[in-house]
Amino acid sequence: MQALGILIVAAVVFFLCWVVDKLFSRLFRSRAQQRSGMAVRANKRYGVFGVILSVLGILGIVAGIRGERLLLWCGIIVLLMGAALAAHYLSFGIFYDGESYLLCRFGRKSQEHRFSEIVSQRLYAVTGGSTVIELALKDGSTLTLQSTMDGVYPFMDTAFAGWCMQTGRKMDECGFYDPAKSWWFPHEEADGEKEE
Repeated sequence: MQALGILIVAAVVFFLCWVVDKLFSRLFRSRAQQRSGMAVRANKRYGVFGVILSVLGILGIVAGIRGERLLLWCGIIVLLMGAALAAHYLSFGIFYDGESYLLCRFGRKSQEHRFSEIVSQRLYAVTGGSTVIELALKDGSTLTLQSTMDGVYPFMDTAFAGWCMQTGRKMDECGFYDPAKSWWFPHEEADGEKEE
């Protein structure tokens, strides 16, 4: 009976997260890039683990209220971790069209950048087989993407096409361009030199 109760609570939490995500998208995402339907989003594992940890945290809090103080405090910590993962999943997004992209993050104002602002690219291999792509921008900031994010490769293809159009370059003139090896933009070497 208790397992059935847990499944019902989990189903309700998943449904509420889905409803909040849909409402959040319709109410707060009104820019052209957000309406284009093209986006890079955090991996769905963040949302799933966030919900699972939140449910486990609530269960720990309920068990802790009955007398076990350690369960209460552990439940609070796990609930906060789950809420943080779910908030990251719901709030992070890179929305783009053919000319620019809009970077949205939790607690920060959305930033719009044109593709011509991309100066160079670095690649980092991460344990587990994923790749981190770091794009350096003209203003000195960087945009860091993981290969495990949803929609990252279509974004990179669109960014490269927009970059070529905005900088007046042709694709066949770009010797560094090799999407099979995750290279779209000029490489930045460790000493700061760029490969053209």
